Amino acid sequence: MGRTALRELAFKLVYSLEVQKEYELEEQIEIFLNVNEVDTKDGIEYITDIAKGIKENEAEIKVLIEKNLKDDWKIERISKINLSLLKLGIYELKYKQIPYKVVINEVVELSKKYGEETSPKFINGVLASIVKEG
Repeated sequence: MGRTALRELAFKLVYSLEVQKEYELEEQIEIFLNVNEVDTKDGIEYITDIAKGIKENEAEIKVLIEKNLKDDWKIERISKINLSLLKLGIYELKYKQIPYKVVINEVVELSKKYGEETSPKFINGVLASIVKEG
């Protein structure tokens, strides 16, 4: 399974964590990996790292999102899908040092597939703003 497919699975897990918060993180990761038949060491490590890393750095990630929204926007207005995509993108940009062009391109592509019509432009704008600020 390639990195693009793993990133899509990681997004699905991040989204499910955003929606259902009643279970422990470890339990949700384990169930998700089993249901989606992720059985390669790299796949398991990548998806687990994304989920745990976002959880551990959630406060800082939310601050970055809020700082890079237009003045009339609040984080509460962002759909769960877009919020999950932003969290994934920011985590990979800030904590994994994956090249920003790769991260933004792949997250925008996911937003085209799962988000609303305006999602790609919104996601691209927020992530580009974060990259510019360094």
